[in-house]
This record gives sequence, C-alpha cells and structure tokens, in this order.
Amino acid sequence: MDYKFLLDRAKEARKQAYAPYSQFKVGAALLTREKEVFTGCNIENSSYSATICAERVCVFNAVSQGFKEFTALAIYVGSKIAAPCGECLQVLFEFNGNILIIMGGEGKYLEKPLSQLLPCPFKFSP
Repeated sequence: MDYKFLLDRAKEARKQAYAPYSQFKVGAALLTREKEVFTGCNIENSSYSATICAERVCVFNAVSQGFKEFTALAIYVGSKIAAPCGECLQVLFEFNGNILIIMGGEGKYLEKPLSQLLPCPFKFSP
C-alpha cells in the first residue's frame, strides 16, 4: 500500500508543532482500520515531563473518539528520518503490536513494523 498520503498528512501536522525549547518539530498521522486518519504534533512544555509527542497526540485523539484499531502511523520530522521514542512505541503496542511505522523526511522514507523498533515491549499479565 502506498502511504504517501499519510506522510503528507504528517508533514502538514508538523506545521502546528510547538517546540520552543528543542526546535525539533514532529508531525504524525495515524491510520485506523476504518481508514480514518488522526493527526498530531509534538507540544513541548518548560516542565519537560509535561511534553507530549506527536505520535501519542494521534493515538489519544483517536481513542477519545472511539477508534482503537490502527494499521499505520507516519511521522515526519523535516530533513531527517527519525523513529518514535520508546514511550510512543509502547503506547502504540497497546493497540497493535504489528502496526506499520513510516518514518519520513524530505524526499525519503523508511517503513518498519513496530516489532522491529520495540523488540521487547512491556506486557501486563494479571
């Protein structure tokens, strides 16, 4: 499947990023099983622990609207390619351990399944 449309949505979402401290702006776009797309951007805070990544903004927005089955996530950071952080990967694992992650930069992209980026996820077993 061609995920260029998802990268385009992530690139557009990046324009809304609030990153006055790191200057590292990230946009993300999440595709649901139902073919809905949720976008997000990173939002920093001077209390760094209150910062939220673009990927989690997408997931939390989708879940808050009743969607919990995801097939792909695209992230766009500008001229480089970057992977989601471990915290975001763990949140994505909660909903789909096989989600495809598309990491894009100017004119290039890389696709990896979540399992390659997070080989040992945390699994809760009561």
